[in-house]
Amino acid sequence: MAKRGRLTTVHGTIETPVFMNVGTAAAIKGGVSTDDLRQIKTQVELSNTYHLHVRPGDEVVKKLGGLHKFMNWDRPILTDSGGFQVFSLSALRKIKEEGVEFHSHLDGSKHVFTPESVMKTEEDLGADIIMAFDECCPYPSTYEYTKNSMERTTRWAKRCKEAHKTENQALFGIIQGGFFEDLRKKSVEDLIALDLPGYAIGGISVGEPKEEFLKMLYYTAPLMPKDKPRYLMGVGTPDYLIEAA
Repeated sequence: MAKRGRLTTVHGTIETPVFMNVGTAAAIKGGVSTDDLRQIKTQVELSNTYHLHVRPGDEVVKKLGGLHKFMNWDRPILTDSGGFQVFSLSALRKIKEEGVEFHSHLDGSKHVFTPESVMKTEEDLGADIIMAFDECCPYPSTYEYTKNSMERTTRWAKRCKEAHKTENQALFGIIQGGFFEDLRKKSVEDLIALDLPGYAIGGISVGEPKEEFLKMLYYTAPLMPKDKPRYLMGVGTPDYLIEAA
């Protein structure tokens, strides 16, 4: 049975379960307009912090009135933290406790993402729901690597909460822990202690076999708060969406 929910934002109410249309750089690929999205009753659109940061730049979007005006969209928007995109640039980035130093895939220019700078970027973009900066482990990863990564994600989530000041933006934490149940449980417990408005399951649907995806999904979801929104990151195929709901 699907878990029904209602998430209220300043740009409208989202009825869950729901699929978020992905507008990576503030536009849906294939020439789909925002009018098209309204006609198909899209409830919420997702945009990518990393891609908008490197082009056209979050400050440019802010000067133009934020993402809602930038893309002529008057309904809810979620921005991810750019964590997955940064960590997928394995040859172009360095991970440190302070944050991640990386080079743009477009022109090679150097950038640094920290929990604090990502909060500033997501505040400039002005989405209704924003994601904490996390580290997404590659698949497969060792237990020790995954543990260190998960613990760093928790520390970064705390820094995100401290840095985030904008009202009317819901900051979601991202559960990590790879494919180790004890690490997933620890991640959930530590993030629940931060009392964030919502929580996401990250670090699955990253190339693992479907049975491993489902095993970790079915293990993690019951550990999450029953009275807060849940966001499963990275899935988009019909079979995964049905299984997840």
